[in-house]
Amino acid sequence: MSRFATSVANLRSSEIRDLMSLATAPDIISFAGGMPGNELFPLEIIDTIYQSLTEKEKQVAMQYGPTTGLPSLLESLSAYLEKKGLPAKSNRLIITTGALQAIHILAKAFIDPGDPILVETPSFIGALSAFRAYDANLITVPLKEDGMDIGQLKKRLDSTLPTPKFLYYTPNFHNPAGIIYSRKIKEQIIDLLKDRDIPIIEDDVYSDLYFYEEDLPEMQLIKAMDPEGIDVCYTGSFSKILGPGLRLGWMLVPEEIYRKCELIKQSIDACSPSISQVIADKFIRRGDVYNYTASVRLEYKKRGLAMIEALEASLPSYVTFEKPRGGFYTWLRLPEGTDATAILRKSIEKGVVFVSGKTFDPDAIQNNYMRVSFCNTDVETIRQGVPLIAEAIKEIYG
Repeated sequence: MSRFATSVANLRSSEIRDLMSLATAPDIISFAGGMPGNELFPLEIIDTIYQSLTEKEKQVAMQYGPTTGLPSLLESLSAYLEKKGLPAKSNRLIITTGALQAIHILAKAFIDPGDPILVETPSFIGALSAFRAYDANLITVPLKEDGMDIGQLKKRLDSTLPTPKFLYYTPNFHNPAGIIYSRKIKEQIIDLLKDRDIPIIEDDVYSDLYFYEEDLPEMQLIKAMDPEGIDVCYTGSFSKILGPGLRLGWMLVPEEIYRKCELIKQSIDACSPSISQVIADKFIRRGDVYNYTASVRLEYKKRGLAMIEALEASLPSYVTFEKPRGGFYTWLRLPEGTDATAILRKSIEKGVVFVSGKTFDPDAIQNNYMRVSFCNTDVETIRQGVPLIAEAIKEIYG
């Protein structure tokens, strides 16, 4: 019988992945997946970019590239990040095979088996799986409407031994909670972590998908604040601003961390896809990234507002939810003790699928929440599907 690594025993299948077969069935309305709408991809732009490549550029696209990324993309992406206020010149950039690889690499760089790390509850399931893969001890900090509960974070910092290896958080349009971290909370996190030798992993893949420009000052990233005494590892992705099939992400990290991460990535896959990097580089240099994100922001806003309207019209009064101001998700809160999985089963019977809350709980216990995505569903389908979820809630809860 095969003898697997101890770390594998701690891995469990994501409910999101388990439901994908249902989500793609033609008769199922899916509010489950966190992926862009297929009809929103900039296919004509990508076709134009590829057709415009010279023979030499196509040869580069088909060849292995440097581990840290093609120089042309590193240059254009650095300029793009600088426009967002990030300190690209004083840090080092690595292109990764999706943002999740960046998280895996950082996890491998920092975690020894049993090491405590600080994570949100709820939290992004992909990051939780990455941390479990390296046998981390997940120390959870509950979320409030404006970010981590700072009182609870302080308690965890004061009581956790050995010192946590890092803090992981998602600042803008949180997956799954949908919230924006307030500037005040981010400043309090900085104050608590300063000079403690606890790096921050700032996972930011949704911030380009804001609905309201007035939110931008509040959305400033800790990496952009560039605090002294804290190493901030910033991760991002082309998945939401171009296409997840390209499998391109990045990390922007201090020099010392960069050197370790470069070696780790070299051992994993040598380099990320060159053809994807060539396309992404042109997408930035031509200015398409700005026009495209502006257009999809408008579409996601339409879908988000339709979701809010449908939920307000359909949900019983005992269910509350976070009104999305960007990103992909709404986060529904049911009364304590409610089993969202039972509601999910009933909802599937009615032809609608979402993701139950315990999927995002690091302890896999709290299940009176539901993540309902609006990103992959048009307005009319949202209006059709949300009342069916409301019916399922009423039938299960009463």
